[in-house]
Amino acid sequence: MMIAHLSDSHLIAGPLGAGPAAALHRAFGRLLALEPRPDCVVITGDMVETEDPAEYAILRDILDRCPIPVHLVAGNHDGNQLTVEFAGTRYLAGGSSTTYRVDYPEAAVLVVNSVLPGRPEGELGAEQLRWIDEALAARPGVPAFLCLHHPPAGVGIPFLDGMGLLDGPALGEVVARHGTLTRILAGHVHRNVAVPFAGTLVSIAPAAYRQSHLRLHDAGPPGYLLEPTSLLLHVLTGGGCATHTVPVSDAGAVLAY
Repeated sequence: MMIAHLSDSHLIAGPLGAGPAAALHRAFGRLLALEPRPDCVVITGDMVETEDPAEYAILRDILDRCPIPVHLVAGNHDGNQLTVEFAGTRYLAGGSSTTYRVDYPEAAVLVVNSVLPGRPEGELGAEQLRWIDEALAARPGVPAFLCLHHPPAGVGIPFLDGMGLLDGPALGEVVARHGTLTRILAGHVHRNVAVPFAGTLVSIAPAAYRQSHLRLHDAGPPGYLLEPTSLLLHVLTGGGCATHTVPVSDAGAVLAY
């Protein structure tokens, strides 16, 4: 099984929206040109910038062109409008909740909502932690991918670590009880980062548009820049999981459209 992992497109409406929209469109064109194609796409939050329905219209137009399953994860910029726009669609597994699971023959994709309304940091809460525990126990021996926006472990950028997952340690206790969690897929950081966590690995996808500056020395905002973009490809290998970085911009790569 192969999962394409995107994050943080921050789509905006109006004349300044061309760059983010083109970047997300190009990322889908790149992943659909992979041979073979991924089994699904996970976007780990902050698809839009301000919850404007016009931003979601741009997102829907890009998603509707994708012929393979796409699973959306709520980010702190997406807000409640995510369920308004996509309830009942394939992007939320046909339901109206931003906490859901999708079972593939080779693996389970578990999506949870770490958003605290009006705040940049995240939290899962006791109910979702119980849900994760039960979901991981439901298919013993089958690999699972847990998808959320806020990373549960620090990345060494003080400003971003200050707005991570508040109940990361509690999630770690749940994860440590199960041996089937193959990866935790996250976003929010706007950089490609891998962090060991509770016996598994947190894979943070780079942003589809602007990356955060690698500012490791204080708690000030890192700033954002137009570094070359990429996506992650998580591949079950039989004995584990390999994560590949797939260049998107400045790569001269084949595009499907």
